[in-house]
This record gives sequence, structure tokens and C-alpha cells, in this order.
Amino acid sequence: MSERVLRERPGRCDRALREAYDTALLDLDGVVYAGGSPIEHAVASLTTARDAGMHLAYVTNNASRTPDAVADQLTGFGLPTAPTDVITSAQAVARLIAAQVPEGARVLAIGGEGLRVALRERGLEPVESADDGPAAVVQGFDPKLNWERLAEAAYAVQRGVPWFASNTDLTIPKERGIAPGNGALVEVVRTATGGGRPQVAGKPETPMHRETVLRTGARRPLVVGDRLDTDIEGAYNGGVDSLLVLTGVTTAAELLAAPPQHRPTYVDADLRGVLAPQPEVSGDADGGFRCGGWTASVRDGVLELDGEGAALDGLRALCAAAWTAAGDGSCGADAGKALARLGM
Repeated sequence: MSERVLRERPGRCDRALREAYDTALLDLDGVVYAGGSPIEHAVASLTTARDAGMHLAYVTNNASRTPDAVADQLTGFGLPTAPTDVITSAQAVARLIAAQVPEGARVLAIGGEGLRVALRERGLEPVESADDGPAAVVQGFDPKLNWERLAEAAYAVQRGVPWFASNTDLTIPKERGIAPGNGALVEVVRTATGGGRPQVAGKPETPMHRETVLRTGARRPLVVGDRLDTDIEGAYNGGVDSLLVLTGVTTAAELLAAPPQHRPTYVDADLRGVLAPQPEVSGDADGGFRCGGWTASVRDGVLELDGEGAALDGLRALCAAAWTAAGDGSCGADAGKALARLGM
């Protein structure tokens, strides 16, 4: 594990990442699959990594389904997976609630079957109504959630019942595009009840990291994700290295503008990055940064890029220039011309 650091450039790894880390803590939506379809190169890459000895653990903020259901889906993609290899935010929030309410307490569960199963595993009783005397109310993602369920959550929160959320991801990648996530539904209840905030268990919060470590026993974990504000910040909060893949919600422009807690250790196009070393990004005498055949620098507050070669190397060089020039990543906010040279 690494300490929290002000990262000013993507990291270097001379070995394939599958060799340097013993466990991949993989996000699902936007990394392994989008909706019901696997992302290109995901199955083949993870199969190769697993066959080489890397433990694969799937860590998701989506609390709607049980680990068994997720494992069955992954197995159907050609990735044999045991339910114990799946860690959900439902499990993390159930542990968080169990530590604060009496054993066997009733919990108003606003979410899918995965949330109810996780609560029962902690000896808690899921209930359906704010009138059932719940000791807590918890929201987790459910694509079939309706107004009546959100209203029950609002009634309980208004009465002062302790409020929890599995996660607050505002969006979720689907086959047809980006859709509202659990965070958007939490905002509905927050607006209706006057602006309070729930206790949150999922990434990037520490309860999710704690749950993952307890369940996987990872000693040299690598967080792999597509979101800066959940996967990468969660790795930062947990003091572990991370790989951002560009198959989900994060764009190249957002990566360049990332504040310190959102900067990944490594950047790659997709899960093939787990199988490869990561190149060095080096500084030069003129204050620029080189990676592969590209040199990036900041001139008068504007990112500039020169050279040719692999687009990812150009992006890595641009990250170093943007992150170094402004500690908050602000100089990466207007990088359109530089990214256009890379086709990004």
C-alpha cells in the first residue's frame, strides 16, 4: 500500500500490473461491463490475469443485486466467479448500520434484493414502510424504484430516523448511455426533507474500503475503475494504487483537470492495461514532460503537446504537465486543442 501523495504525473511500473499486484479490485459498471454487455477486451484480459495468478475481486457501488447474481452474470460472460469474489456497497452499508442499531433491528430498505440480502446477513430485518418502526432507513440503487418507495424514505427521514445510503454515484453507465444512479435518488429524498445528508458506505468512503479488505485479504491491491470521484478517490482514501480505464464515464479532459485526490496511479485505455507495464513520464530541462514520442508543457496557462506516437502516451504526458502546473488541476480544464491531436 502507498501513502496519500500529491501525484503530479502517472506512475511507472516496469512489470505487468498483474505481476506487481496480487489482487485487482475491479469496478464493474464501465470497467467489466456496460449494462448487460461485457466491455471489449475485458473478458480476455481478466482471464489472462487470473490464469497468471492474479486474484480478481469485483467491487461495485451498485447495491441492487446480490453477489450471487453478479457472479452468475460474470460467469456467463466467460469469467468463472464465486459469490465471495463480489463485494457490494450493500454489504458495506449493512455492516455500517449494524454497528449503530440494536441486533435484529428493523431497517427501512429502499432498494433492490441485494440490499435486503445484505441486511439479513447482518441480522437486521428489512421492512417496507416508515410506519413499521424502523431504527434506520437505507437507500440503495434499484432500477425499478418508484415514487412510492422514495416517499417512504422521505417520511422516515423527516421523522428523524437515521439515514444511510449504499453510495451516492450520480450516474451509472448503461448500453444506451449514462443514466441516473443512486446518488440522484438520494438527492430526491434530500430535497424533499430539507437538505440533510445520509451516512454513505460506498466508494469513495472508507467503509467500502474496509469491507473490501476484510473480504479479500488483499496484500498488494490495485483498484481498477472508470470513475475519478468513486474508484480513484476511494483508492486515494485507502492509500492504495489505482488504474483508471477510459471505458466508462471519465473523459480525457476530466482526467487532466482532476484534483489531487482524483488522480490515478496509472492510466490506460481498457483492461488490457492490467497485462502491461506502465511507461515512465519524465521531465525535461525546459519544464515539459515526455512519454513515448510526445512532449507536453504549459505555456501561459495553456497546455501544449508536440510529437507523435501512441495517444495514451500523449495523454500521460499531458496529465503530468497539467497536474504539475496547478496543484488543483485547473490548467487542464481547457485542453481541447491538445486532446484533439490525440483524437480524444
